[in-house]
Amino acid sequence: VRSRLRAIVGASTNWSDHVQAMHERKDLHSLLAKQQEDLPPRRMNDSYIEVILPLGSQPELREKYLNVHNSVRFGRILEDLDSLGVLICYTHTKHEASQRSPLSIVTALVDKIDLCKKVIYPDCDIKFTGNVSWVGKTSMEVKMHMLQLHDDTYSPVLDATFVMVARDPENKRSAFVNPLIPEGPEEEEIFRKGELNKMRRVDFSTASLLKMAPTAEERTIVHNIFLNTLDTRTVSFRSRVLPPNSVWMEDAKLKGLVICHPQERNIFNRIFGGFLMRKAFELGWATASSYGGSRPYIVAVDDIMFQRPVEIGSLLLLSAQVCYTEKKYIQIRVHSEVYDSDTREHKTTNVFHFTFMSEIEVPQIVPKTYGGKWQF
Repeated sequence: VRSRLRAIVGASTNWSDHVQAMHERKDLHSLLAKQQEDLPPRRMNDSYIEVILPLGSQPELREKYLNVHNSVRFGRILEDLDSLGVLICYTHTKHEASQRSPLSIVTALVDKIDLCKKVIYPDCDIKFTGNVSWVGKTSMEVKMHMLQLHDDTYSPVLDATFVMVARDPENKRSAFVNPLIPEGPEEEEIFRKGELNKMRRVDFSTASLLKMAPTAEERTIVHNIFLNTLDTRTVSFRSRVLPPNSVWMEDAKLKGLVICHPQERNIFNRIFGGFLMRKAFELGWATASSYGGSRPYIVAVDDIMFQRPVEIGSLLLLSAQVCYTEKKYIQIRVHSEVYDSDTREHKTTNVFHFTFMSEIEVPQIVPKTYGGKWQF
């Protein structure tokens, strides 16, 4: 998959050649469409791809994917899904006049990943399938599925929804993509859900606490949390009591630092989004493990927003926080930012949300501050 992506973009495998390779992409500007109507429409089946990860038939691949619990590292799966999603979009937007695509397609959002298997086995082949399921003017929604071979039958493991955006050859401005025409009632329903997903994301972004006040229901929830932690002996706002079998949110954090080396670059010579997801997931997993006191299993991934690219050489700061718990379930939020040592500025690059299930019931997480309550 990654070799095909390099060929489509014209990226070099050598770090020393990347400047020349990116300079040559400027010549592809003339291939960009002036409007979406100039591009031929595509069907969902046109972008359909199947890829096999032969962990069962090629044992030499297992080392890269193996974790200490003798199962597959989910962070590696996130990397593979990210690469496959981009290739699916390039297949949808294939330019007949040129082997190299004038588009720079990058991941904008991981909308949802739902897992239906607790363990992914390291010695059985894995199959990924996917296609473009919805298209806007410059963005594409991709549905992907992962299955694993057991007793000569592929069984579902996870379903994923990614959103990709198309940019010009230099990755500076938005670019139009081929429209999508659904065929039949089933595809029309898939396309309709894609449109609803877009509207939900727009509504969610406008509902941010930075843009509007909380609702009456949300204010009631926050007030009840405050009352449950109030010291009844003093009735002072400053005096707080932790309920039994609970942990203050501020005491359930882990942090990490990553130096972004050229080895982790993508085809556009920025840090690979899949690598960022893997590092965030691993810190989130460690946070869930230390909080719950047992091995956590990933259940779902939600709302991974790619707010800005990470340049090679950046110092990437990761901060994981337990933000909600219920019985055996632990919700982790991971915030990543780059630090510019010259300007001493911190800029947010990504926000990740992971849901884990512990082997045992976990303590209740309790926010202590106003900001913590809204993370809750």
